[in-house]
Amino acid sequence: MVVRPLRNLTIGHSAASAAEQWLEALETELRDPGCDRYRLCRETLYQIYYPGRGSYNEAVADSTLSPAARSSLLALDPYNVTLEPEYYAETDAEAYAKVKPLLWLWQSFDRSPLGGGNVDLGVRLRRILAKPIFKRCGENFKCFQYVEFSFGYNMEVGDNVVVHRHVLLDDRGGIVLGNRVSIADYANVYSHTHDAVNQADITDFVTVLEDGVRITYHATILAGVRVGTNAMLGAHAVASRDLRAHWVHLGVPARPVRAKPNAPPDIREA
Repeated sequence: MVVRPLRNLTIGHSAASAAEQWLEALETELRDPGCDRYRLCRETLYQIYYPGRGSYNEAVADSTLSPAARSSLLALDPYNVTLEPEYYAETDAEAYAKVKPLLWLWQSFDRSPLGGGNVDLGVRLRRILAKPIFKRCGENFKCFQYVEFSFGYNMEVGDNVVVHRHVLLDDRGGIVLGNRVSIADYANVYSHTHDAVNQADITDFVTVLEDGVRITYHATILAGVRVGTNAMLGAHAVASRDLRAHWVHLGVPARPVRAKPNAPPDIREA
């Protein structure tokens, strides 16, 4: 097997300087206890989507705008949109109100020309937003585009965690990601379940991925599962019960098939 470490890249000086100034100002404002997160979200998204077009309030007040254009502008303000988790019965309205504008900024940035596949800027912005959204966020959090959460405020994330594209992290009951967890593209991690007869009968569980866990492409972890230290869940597998530490799990439902080569001797022989 060939080891291929990631390359180090640089971008143009002007772009790097502008990004640094913007992210530094954004982070400083978010650290202010008096920060109006709704205004910050609205103004930031307006600058991203309509650069150099004057003020947001003036744009909205333009009587020549079509209803569709006005709706588009108004939707930049998180007060004017509803997000799916707001409809959930167990939503803590006060806690969600604090994170909603930051979640909307996160999602809307990802859909913008500035966001999307813009790796360096996107990773840095999401890292800044994650700290005030999550219950806990460790160092060097690396998150790619189009990742979505339920509440956000029930996420506990350790150090050096990587989450790739199009991942769903349903933290209704709570998700704990240990240090060095890696979640690949299109994976789903759940923390709630519906009754087989009455869909409105919902039970929340805490789902835990311990240190060093690796979840691969399109895999699914169901609510309440604990994935043991350094365990691996294979592509398209479904974890419906706890997974053994240091073992590779495949299939639907996922079953342990072999110990990882670096597993402790007593684990490999079990």
